[in-house]
Amino acid sequence: LQVPCVPSQPAAGSESRRFTNKHSKKALKASLTLGILLGMFFVAWLPFFITNMTQAACGCVPAGFFDVLTWLGYCNSTMNPIIYPLFMRDFKRAMGRFLPCCRRSGEPRPSAISLSMRNSNSGARAAASLKNVL
Repeated sequence: LQVPCVPSQPAAGSESRRFTNKHSKKALKASLTLGILLGMFFVAWLPFFITNMTQAACGCVPAGFFDVLTWLGYCNSTMNPIIYPLFMRDFKRAMGRFLPCCRRSGEPRPSAISLSMRNSNSGARAAASLKNVL
């Protein structure tokens, strides 16, 4: 007596593995982006905060050094718009839609009305509720 082999189980297993692999790659990329952003934040702002506390305790920090550390923190803020498009495809697409220098030729410029309608939750429901009130 032989038991027939069911061929659908290996296909479901490979589908599950592919789904898990895709999501683990996304999670790894998100972790990498977050690690880079937090690492840059700490490298740029931690010296400033330590120096700020030292200045409050003893008043022995030269003003020029304090200014350099402040500008290091400001440089971190200018790096964020550069880091996000490098690592996040959705952010890059959104920037491409709204910045004229990044838009593809022939792509229409979004209007303020379309942006407000897209971002508002009222949309068609507001018109329907006005009909009910009148």
